[in-house]
Amino acid sequence: MTITDYNNQQTDSYKAICDLLHKEIDKALPEAESKIWHAHPVWFLDGNPVAGYSKLKGCVRLLFWSGQSFNEPELQNEGKFKAAEKRYTDVNQVNTTDLHRWLEKARDIQWDYKNIVKRKGVLERLK
Repeated sequence: MTITDYNNQQTDSYKAICDLLHKEIDKALPEAESKIWHAHPVWFLDGNPVAGYSKLKGCVRLLFWSGQSFNEPELQNEGKFKAAEKRYTDVNQVNTTDLHRWLEKARDIQWDYKNIVKRKGVLERLK
């Protein structure tokens, strides 16, 4: 499955959000590898996951694996590691200026998720 296939499976309003996120993330991180990973679109820099999105019940969640280190009040902490998220229910809620700033931080601030299993759940700062 491709990211486009994933987006095309969504209802119209969620597809619009997914299509916009896909376009903007590709534009901001042209060097990133993107693929479907654990059933949703994820972008990787040097094999490390940095950003992705998924359709949840009632919203599309944009996730930044190292987002808790971004110091961005619009992003909510997610999980027990360093991830942070933003949830959208309408494409008009996506502020592309904020999105591009967060994606810049996703490139510049990274925790090593690629080796988290090898390190038995311990995250180390890469950048």
